[in-house]
Amino acid sequence: MGFITAYFHLPLTRAFAKCHYKMLVLGGGSGGIAMSARMKRMLGAENVAVVEPSEMHYYQPLWTLVGAGAKSAASAGRSTASVMPSGVKWVKSKVQEINPDVNTVLTVDGTKISYEYLIVALGLQLHFERIKGLPEGFEHPKIGSNYSVQTVEKTKRALQDFKEGNAVFTFPNTPVKCAGAPQKIMYLSEDFFRKTGKRAKANVIYNTSLPVLFGIKKYADSLWEIVKSRDIQVNLRQNLIEVRPENQEAVFENLDNPSEIKVIEYEMLHVTPPMGPNLVVKASLLADESGWLDLNKETLQHMNYPNVFGIGDCTNLPTSKTAAAVAAQSAVLNRTIKKILKNEMPDKKYDGYTSCPLVTSYNTVMLAEFDYNGQPLETFPINQAKESRIMYHMKADIMPHLYWHGLLRGLWGGPEPFRKILHLGMK
Repeated sequence: MGFITAYFHLPLTRAFAKCHYKMLVLGGGSGGIAMSARMKRMLGAENVAVVEPSEMHYYQPLWTLVGAGAKSAASAGRSTASVMPSGVKWVKSKVQEINPDVNTVLTVDGTKISYEYLIVALGLQLHFERIKGLPEGFEHPKIGSNYSVQTVEKTKRALQDFKEGNAVFTFPNTPVKCAGAPQKIMYLSEDFFRKTGKRAKANVIYNTSLPVLFGIKKYADSLWEIVKSRDIQVNLRQNLIEVRPENQEAVFENLDNPSEIKVIEYEMLHVTPPMGPNLVVKASLLADESGWLDLNKETLQHMNYPNVFGIGDCTNLPTSKTAAAVAAQSAVLNRTIKKILKNEMPDKKYDGYTSCPLVTSYNTVMLAEFDYNGQPLETFPINQAKESRIMYHMKADIMPHLYWHGLLRGLWGGPEPFRKILHLGMK
């Protein structure tokens, strides 16, 4: 009897812990938290678990304004505990392996979790290390990146310390999240130089690997007018391959003529890192040939595993990787899962809607909205290819509030136009 009493007073080990869930969500970013909130309402909190190692959750669209000194870094982050839906199991670990053939996930601490249904929301991978001289180069001044919480304030410092010379902004030769962000900080920096009387001594340079300034012609045409009017130098098909921070030099290759290398001295350098698929997804049976989560682009259901779904930056959906896209996807995915649980066919289709609020100064935004086909899919009865002060306030002030209290709680409510407004400004 004493043995039995002692046995049941042992600490609860993983062997005794519940490790099976009806719905397992991988990732506690925008898509993961939004979907876990929706799944809690659909299935009950006790049937949902989220695997996420980070103690902090960040509203990344705000990092553009943090890097420009217009918002504080603290305003962009909250504790993961505060955004995790109450009652949902939070597994504070990192995903190590996904085994869809046997419906299990292994975490780095050795916990095996089984599931009936899986939502993959693991985001993408930043690869600063693919640029020679990085990430160690960030230890030097005059260089920053708005794509990481560790480096975004280095952008602000480089901007504020700028005296004269070249201010260089880059776009890598890979898919990126929020394809407008690399040039948003360029426009903000140029505006900062004007406001601080340094513009005459600043040479603003945008070196992009792309063959265009922006992927959607309507907005690209307007952006070309802006860069010309502000005397910003745009160089297409230029890819950053090396940073020499001791000499304040950035090295670029010409993608149309790889043997042509150009070295540019900088007084300020903003680096957009190469990006790629999440490494766990890439190593799993869920990946397509390029390593992205392989989904039906209309229903967000996996192409080969019908009990697996995905959302956000980790997917191969052919649209821009933005939080606005996540907002639109979450409503479609919620409907898809509801139908699948009833053994019915999904009937709501995702059209690729995304938005990119192109911040062009400290008080103007050009609101780009478009679909899978690159066609403008605009909300407002105005020409959204024009800069707008109202859209800036939506981006800077209204959208963060709607992110924390709308998207992350899985709350949309109201008619479709209102739901679309909630998408705006989300990266």
